[in-house]
Amino acid sequence: MRDHRRSAGENGGTPSWADAHLAARLLAADPHGLGGAVLRAAPGPIRERWLEALRAALTPGTPWRRLPPGIGDDALLGGLDLAATLAAGRPISRAGLLAEVDGGIVVVPMAERLSPGTASRLAAVLDTGMASDQPARFGLILLDEGEADETVAEALADRLAFRINLHGLGRAEASAPVPEPAPGAPEPDPVGSLCALAEAFGIASLRGPILSARVARALAGARPIGQAEIVSAARLVLAPRATRLPAPEEPAPETAEAPPADSPQEQPGQERADPAAAEAPDDIVLEAVRAAIPPNLLDQLLAGGQHLAAAKAGRVGQAASARTGRPVGSRRGDPRRGRLDLLATLRTAAPWQALRRNAAETRAIVVRRDDLRIRILRQRTETTTVFCVDASGSAALERLAEAKGAVELLLAEAYVRRDRVALVAFRGTGAELVLPPTRSLTRAKRGLSGLPGGGGTPLAAGIDAAITVALGVRRGGSRPAIVLLTDGRANVARSGEGGRARAGSEALQAARALRAAGLPALVIDTGTRGDEARSVADAMGARYLKLPRAEAGQLSAAVRAAL
Repeated sequence: MRDHRRSAGENGGTPSWADAHLAARLLAADPHGLGGAVLRAAPGPIRERWLEALRAALTPGTPWRRLPPGIGDDALLGGLDLAATLAAGRPISRAGLLAEVDGGIVVVPMAERLSPGTASRLAAVLDTGMASDQPARFGLILLDEGEADETVAEALADRLAFRINLHGLGRAEASAPVPEPAPGAPEPDPVGSLCALAEAFGIASLRGPILSARVARALAGARPIGQAEIVSAARLVLAPRATRLPAPEEPAPETAEAPPADSPQEQPGQERADPAAAEAPDDIVLEAVRAAIPPNLLDQLLAGGQHLAAAKAGRVGQAASARTGRPVGSRRGDPRRGRLDLLATLRTAAPWQALRRNAAETRAIVVRRDDLRIRILRQRTETTTVFCVDASGSAALERLAEAKGAVELLLAEAYVRRDRVALVAFRGTGAELVLPPTRSLTRAKRGLSGLPGGGGTPLAAGIDAAITVALGVRRGGSRPAIVLLTDGRANVARSGEGGRARAGSEALQAARALRAAGLPALVIDTGTRGDEARSVADAMGARYLKLPRAEAGQLSAAVRAAL
């Protein structure tokens, strides 16, 4: 069987300037219809060259605005004009940035740090094309500068047709001439083909096939959509959204059964259908999309929105602060317990000025206690990743080697990110804390090297131990995240007695307790068959990753993307 992961790296690993340039041209032709693009690239000449290509392809005079960091709702969507309202004594509204850029392009720098509130408002305007009852139809460019622990909001990225990765692209490639795509033979059912491709590559959102159909229509122009347009649209839109590789086809039996005697015979003059010819176009398109999948597929698989546990606990690594941090909004409060947001306070007080003024009032602006607004600030806190490793069974040595490599890689990054790791192992009849939360690489290697393997699978005890460690981390002011590596086949109960039924029931009970505690989690299925680990992940509200033979680097990237 062909090594799909290697082929993806060989054929689709290097960013294609031709595809990036083609996406810019398509987006310039229909910014709102295609939504926009997530542009993953560090600040520099390559990113600026792509933005220049997009701007050059737009109609002259098309609005182009950058979204200021920390922009408020009034400035974004429109609202009360504070100066005019105070001068007139009555509410006067003004257009927001999104209405001002109607028909144009909005560029969002550092989109991976966009607040959830701003992201949801942008998504709503993309859906409706309206901002505060004013037209706001635009294309959105999210500049993702590739922070390891921050990703663009998936709910917003899902509405944009293109996900372009320019990392690793040099100036020579970006300066090369871009060939024109060649037309192909008409496709009898282009929409059906794109939907089938989306299903094969595990794309659940309907926006994927819808946007790819729009791209195919734009590529074909006045011509019928052909196979070449299907391949290009799937490569540009569907490949970066893939969450799995298509399952290989079952091999044909070596000997075919003889047809029954009463089967209808081929009529004279009737053409025989060529099965290979009928399936060839689908195979060609499938292989083209497979080749375009980037090598960091596992990162993208886990880069989607926050799961239920994370939604309860808040974003890992961030916490609200009264005095320090990045502003993310404002709320009513006492300035003695926070920082006064003067503009938000004045906006709140402005509509009431006409009612509050009287003959005895000499103040130009009357502000009352209920009008006071204080800033909401968010600061980064330390994150501790608790690895909970199934050290039981015949494949324990392989799983332990994977866990050791992933922990050591994360430890190296912890020095930069100020994060810690801990290791819980379960085997035999119970679980033990092998490595308390630490950043010490020497201490970690010492604890990992002596980790034994083999025996039964006390999964409930392992999850209980991970919860205990994570709650202790939380009480200490750090943000916990749990990574469970197991095949999910529990066979030892909390009491140490054997029995799959009781052990499995207790494991699911422990998983639900983890979910109730609001702890972010990721389950990595190390088994080669069965869905027991998926059931555990569902019970704990965790992300699930099927990784029978994981490499340490892939595990490290998956953990960073998910948590």
